[in-house]
Amino acid sequence: MRQLLLITLLSLAVSSPAFAKKQFIDHNRLMDHGDGHLMDMDGGMVMGQNINTLPGGCDKIEAVEEITVHAGHEYAKKFPGRMYAFDIQEYQFEPCTKLTVHFVNDDNIRHQWMMHGLPKYLYPKGMFHLEVTGPGKISGTLIFPPNDKTYLVHCDISQHMEKGMKGQLKIGDGSGDLPSIPGVTANVIQDDYSGSIPEEIIKPLSKAAKAKASEAQANNSGFSWVMVIGILAGVWLAPVLIRRFKGMSAGEIISAIVEMLSQGIAALIKIVSGLIAKYGSKKVIELPKK
Repeated sequence: MRQLLLITLLSLAVSSPAFAKKQFIDHNRLMDHGDGHLMDMDGGMVMGQNINTLPGGCDKIEAVEEITVHAGHEYAKKFPGRMYAFDIQEYQFEPCTKLTVHFVNDDNIRHQWMMHGLPKYLYPKGMFHLEVTGPGKISGTLIFPPNDKTYLVHCDISQHMEKGMKGQLKIGDGSGDLPSIPGVTANVIQDDYSGSIPEEIIKPLSKAAKAKASEAQANNSGFSWVMVIGILAGVWLAPVLIRRFKGMSAGEIISAIVEMLSQGIAALIKIVSGLIAKYGSKKVIELPKK
């Protein structure tokens, strides 16, 4: 019966919505909130969409491009030490290009594809932003400015960029490479999987560990002596207490213990008071005789 109940509970847990893979949603019915901000009630969002307005310096749209970007844990497996990633880490387009990005989230959590640093007169907060919660697809369009610049594209969910979900997008020749782009540029702080720890880190740790070990040993030693004294006192007092409480009821034993404690505390107070009176009183200093 217990096994049957356990199997039933496990079946319910595995089949519950919390464990089931979410349904893939194509977010193509978005509500327009103005200023290029579109969203739906299923976790899809576009911010900073621009379909028609040319940035300053662009006389016309030089090219029309489309890309599909996937995001998820699966794409981080080729980068040791990373948890999330895009399937593409580097993009390059001509200035004044009109780009439509089809963003696909392959995970059961929320991911974003976001660009910062765009002209604020055209893109509110200088940002273009695609977001999908759970498995799904969303599309958004923007028009690049005419300058040669390298933009960071990333997921702004807490720790997702730090765990690998970022890339770089170059307009024209770009303005150089960004650091720590997985598979493209070197990390600012290189990962080390050799298992060795630099000497300058080991020495301070060793000193601290030794000091802590010495302190713990001293504490353990003191604790051991206290424990030994307690055991000896218990062995010595046990026969006395057995004879003292023999034949008493539980209430009488409690009353006797309380009385003994009171007497002990009174005796201790008397001893302390005597010591204070003896050593703590001010001595009378005799004045010199005239």
